[in-house]
Amino acid sequence: MPAELRHSRSDSTRGAPPGNTPPSTPVGTPPGAARSLAHRCAALGWPVLPLAAGRKTPAANCEACRRPGHTRHGCPCLAEGRWCHGFHAATLDEERIDRWWGAAPQFGVGVSCGPARLVVIDIDAHTQSLPPRDRLLPGIPMPDDVDLTGLATGFHTLAVLSALRGVASPADDAATLRVRTPSGGLHVWYRAVDGRRWQCSTGSGSGRALAWQVDVRAHGGYIIAPGTRTTAGAYTALSGAPTPAPLPAWLAYELERTGHLAGATLPAQRPVPPRARQAVLAAGGPGPRARALAPLLAEVTACALTAHGAGFSEKLNRAAYTAGGLIAAGHLDEQAAALALRRAAALARPGQERRAEQIIRGALSAGAHRPLTLGSGR
Repeated sequence: MPAELRHSRSDSTRGAPPGNTPPSTPVGTPPGAARSLAHRCAALGWPVLPLAAGRKTPAANCEACRRPGHTRHGCPCLAEGRWCHGFHAATLDEERIDRWWGAAPQFGVGVSCGPARLVVIDIDAHTQSLPPRDRLLPGIPMPDDVDLTGLATGFHTLAVLSALRGVASPADDAATLRVRTPSGGLHVWYRAVDGRRWQCSTGSGSGRALAWQVDVRAHGGYIIAPGTRTTAGAYTALSGAPTPAPLPAWLAYELERTGHLAGATLPAQRPVPPRARQAVLAAGGPGPRARALAPLLAEVTACALTAHGAGFSEKLNRAAYTAGGLIAAGHLDEQAAALALRRAAALARPGQERRAEQIIRGALSAGAHRPLTLGSGR
């Protein structure tokens, strides 16, 4: 569990809101653990909501709120401090947290993503048949000549998207909080650090997932706090960073492209580059050689959020020069490296392909005269 979520609080025995009946306690949940977890999340600025015991869903509404046609608009339950209406009732109030989990220690802990400024990448590992090719990476048609053998989960499709962009998959991002789910999936937590309002893949009008079996939890949704236990098992934080890192620039671009920015319109589909096969193959398990270029490519793609000319040429030149040295030393495939460089450049500066191609060719050629050994300081 993240270090920031390890502090304890004393218990309380205040009553539950009227009309809400606590269910049974999930097996293996220590007494008071959920309430302590709720307080720790609130201390981080993450509004919390009760989850039904042993389940992933919010605690049930009161009888009045369960009636057909009832909505939260004008409902007095929120003002009266009840947990009705799910993430809309999420709170940072310590007394309310004591009252809710003091009377119902069986409840799990959810976090309302929007008010917490969280963007969580929800990667599933369900056993399912592949969907049509145009649904693997929404907005990026996959040509028939690209071999999809081995693609079976959200980990694979997210790896393909990451490889196409020349960056490491968020599933491997140890710089941010990652939480393993009982079903074998992964929640990758990030912080929204600018004024943009990201929204969920479902229930918010975005209309698309980030990739097949890869959803987004943001405004309009909630996420299960690490340390929560359901009947299926525990949500466990992996080793690495204990708190969410800022949302990467390249991932922000992909979220906007797939309609996860409030008010954004979905762009027309663009075809995958002719050499998409290399990206698919690389996604199957790139080693340290391929990853050596990832930080430099990430710097290039980050230029998508800056004013034109703000370091783009220098960063692309450096990435291509490094790639040239890795190619010369036999660490990288030339076509795959050139593809990754072109993709990063196109992402950062759409419409400037000719200029980018000149930079890439020149820097690859210059780097080829100085073979690069991995781990060297060049």
